Amino acid sequence: MRSAKDFFRPLAVGAPAPVREVPFRPSRMIHFFDPGNEKMAAKVPSIAPQVDVLLGNLEDAIQADRKEAARNGLVQIAKATEFGDTQLWTRINSLDSPWALDDLLTLVTEIGDKLDVIMVPKVEGAEDIHYVDRLLAQLEAKAGITRPILVHAILETATGVANVEEIAGASPRMQGISLGPADLAASRRMKTTRVGGGHPGYLVREDPNPSDADAPRATFQQDLWHYTIARMVDACAAHGILPYYGPFGDIRDTLACEDQFRNAFLLGCVGAWSLHPVQIAIAKKVFSPSPADVAWARKVIDAMGDGTGAVMIDGKMQDDATYKQCLVVSELADTLAARDPELAEAYAAAEKE
Repeated sequence: MRSAKDFFRPLAVGAPAPVREVPFRPSRMIHFFDPGNEKMAAKVPSIAPQVDVLLGNLEDAIQADRKEAARNGLVQIAKATEFGDTQLWTRINSLDSPWALDDLLTLVTEIGDKLDVIMVPKVEGAEDIHYVDRLLAQLEAKAGITRPILVHAILETATGVANVEEIAGASPRMQGISLGPADLAASRRMKTTRVGGGHPGYLVREDPNPSDADAPRATFQQDLWHYTIARMVDACAAHGILPYYGPFGDIRDTLACEDQFRNAFLLGCVGAWSLHPVQIAIAKKVFSPSPADVAWARKVIDAMGDGTGAVMIDGKMQDDATYKQCLVVSELADTLAARDPELAEAYAAAEKE
């Protein structure tokens, strides 16, 4: 075990110093695109301003004979595009694949100065993060990169869920963790072929009517991912990194997508993946606090002063715990408003009402 004193020292001579705190930048939607697809690549300049994170996907959904084209396409796009405030991420191939090493060797040395985060799929333990951590330090030193590239893990195996706490704390590079429901379902042998979202068979049923045993009984669909998301959020919060919901595969079902994203937001996630442009607006709406919630939070903060004691506001008791909850909402609103003028205007208008 490394000494805690060594945790924030570079893992290679000449590599940049590790971050001591993950910078909280808006990341309500991580928008995936295939960098080897010419049509998608052509849309990058117009899509980039609309999203918080643009991610060049090299792993799943990229056929084996197109892996190199996708990798080279991402290099070309990164070099040719000014992303402004939008973050550029990539999802490399899994560490047990024949492409992962070349992904890292190429991307860090060619466009490491443009990459904010590298997403690592199917992470099963701290050892996976340690491998990537050391290799990135060596490549950063070789390429003369002055800021560390951060690492994001995808939680998509049963072993990964069992080890989520050690994954979250494996390196100062850890930026966050996403839920990968499809691969996780396969790993657990869950009986669903859906990519995220609920399942009509996972439900509870109300008790029989005492007066009519044959009367219809209401059912309520349950959330397949509640336990895993909650555990992931706790691990991330304990280590100062950010949790995300992953993909919602049914592009046409925008209502259920919004519901799933909102559940994740309420549990503590800061964003989700968007697989199609229609999901960008959904993520933006869901992962931005509503103007009414922000106005209420700031009303409580103003009334509480130093945050101690208790006050009654509109017939509701507020104390130091609710004050802290309101700070979370207000600070998130400030961060998002700095990037989104329309949101800033909506928040300001709500406070005046």
